Amino acid sequence: SADGGGNLSLDSIPMGLPMSDPTAWATAMNNLGMAPMGMTGQPLLPDFDPALGMMTGIPPINPMMPGLGIVPPPIPPDMPAAKEIIHCKSCTLFPPNPHLPPPATRERPPGCKTVFVGGLPENATEQIIMEVFEQCGEVIAIRKSKKNFCHIRFAEEFMVDKALYLSGYRIRLGSSTDKKDTGRLHVDFAQARDDLYEWECKQRMLAREERHRRRLEEERFRPPSPPPVVHYSDHECSVVAEKLKDDTKFLEAIQTLLTWIERGEVNRRTANNFYSMIQSANSHVRRLVNEKAAHEKEMEEAKEKFKLALSGILVQFEQIVAVYHSASKQKAWDHFTKAQRKNISVWCKQAEEIRNIHNDELMGIRREEEMEMSDEEIEDPSEMKETEESALVSQVEALKEENDSLRWQLDAYRNEVELLKQEQGKASRDEDTTKEQQMKLLQQALQGMQKHLLKVQEEYKKREAELEKVKEDKLKIETLLENLKEQESSAPRVCVCSQEKECPAEKALSSSPVKSEREVLLVGIISTFLHVHPFGASIEYICSYLQRLDSKICTAEVEVLMTRLQNTFRQELSGVGASLEKRWKFCGFDGLKMT
Repeated sequence: SADGGGNLSLDSIPMGLPMSDPTAWATAMNNLGMAPMGMTGQPLLPDFDPALGMMTGIPPINPMMPGLGIVPPPIPPDMPAAKEIIHCKSCTLFPPNPHLPPPATRERPPGCKTVFVGGLPENATEQIIMEVFEQCGEVIAIRKSKKNFCHIRFAEEFMVDKALYLSGYRIRLGSSTDKKDTGRLHVDFAQARDDLYEWECKQRMLAREERHRRRLEEERFRPPSPPPVVHYSDHECSVVAEKLKDDTKFLEAIQTLLTWIERGEVNRRTANNFYSMIQSANSHVRRLVNEKAAHEKEMEEAKEKFKLALSGILVQFEQIVAVYHSASKQKAWDHFTKAQRKNISVWCKQAEEIRNIHNDELMGIRREEEMEMSDEEIEDPSEMKETEESALVSQVEALKEENDSLRWQLDAYRNEVELLKQEQGKASRDEDTTKEQQMKLLQQALQGMQKHLLKVQEEYKKREAELEKVKEDKLKIETLLENLKEQESSAPRVCVCSQEKECPAEKALSSSPVKSEREVLLVGIISTFLHVHPFGASIEYICSYLQRLDSKICTAEVEVLMTRLQNTFRQELSGVGASLEKRWKFCGFDGLKMT
């Protein structure tokens, strides 16, 4: 109708954000946390802060989820439980019986702003309905039926909760007691297409804002794209060549050079320019090595300063701990109170713990330095033996590189031959003879390269055979060295036997390969270990087992002991080439027959 603000239509729908009405009705609905108002609409408590009862623009009950059963909110414990009489200009509202259960409501539709009001008096007009419900908030539209009910649409969702508070109230128009002037209000949620449309629009708007926010976050954390690399030209080549010579612009120039090479800018015409740029890049290797050495020197100096400072701190901690210990002696300890003694003992424990931590740290630094020094001082005894082998390996690597370069040249010649074949069909007949000559020359060059490649491969195979021979010679030399060691160990034994002919007991003791009870125990343990390993075991595997029993056992001691007992232990070589391995086996049963 015209007085009630019109029917519910899309034209009357405000699409703005929720805004609270500062003049909203807040009379006897103190259960929602609002101040009471008088007949004229003025608040009885002028200092009341509406934010305490309901936050601005935010509905107290979230109606976004469909299917959520909504009932009037529970009464706060600090508010009176009884509802009050509400006086309006044309009517009076009487509260329901407080002992009755609260009126039932349907499930709240999403974005609900419309309520159903039933139980109206027959003589109620839209003006009276507006007078009662406009105090809940701004009314957008009232659609009254000929029967005793109507639909009211509010501006915001939280106003619906205020209207639901009036459900169960008895209404009387004026002071009349006629049935047509009285009724019992029933307020419930109503489902309207306009409310659902607004709610969906709001949800889409929130989803757009969320997508926009996520996009901004992704763009903020996305790494910046690298600057574009210019295309190759003679001018740009000269500029990059100059930048390669400058230490400050070297990184940018080397990236450009790398991009050009990967793009395939290298050809016959530009090969010299690229070679000069690669040569300039190679000249920076020494500079980078020097910079690394300088940084390592700075790091060593910093380590030394840290070690000196740590040792000074440790000395001071020692002095503090000494003070605590001297104070704990009986001469001074008896003069302190009980609380002072407790504090001194606690301080002493803390200082000792901190001192021990610093001491362990300092010892760890010194241990690392000793390990570095020992690694530098220890020389590999097999370096002299492997010089010839390393030389052969380097020659083989050089041959491999030469072989690869020859293959690349062959590929280049083949590509040029294909290009010439393609150009041959396009060129004129006069140039056929010259192209045939070029083809013959290229074919001859290809044949020569193939012959050279075959020679290189044959030489490569010869070098590999020589390398295998050197490895075999090396194994023979090692076995000869072991035999020499055994002869040296047996020579002093013969001398001792000649000198001590008069003492048969000492002679038997000195001539035996086992010199002590410890070696006897080792022989027994090793024999037992190898007996359960019929295929033999390496010296490292044997020593790892023995070191579980005694960590002081070293590999050299075990190997010397086993080489002395040739009738008990036998060393064999297994594998071929790089998988060659020395294994020790137990041969005591066979040796017993031989001896």
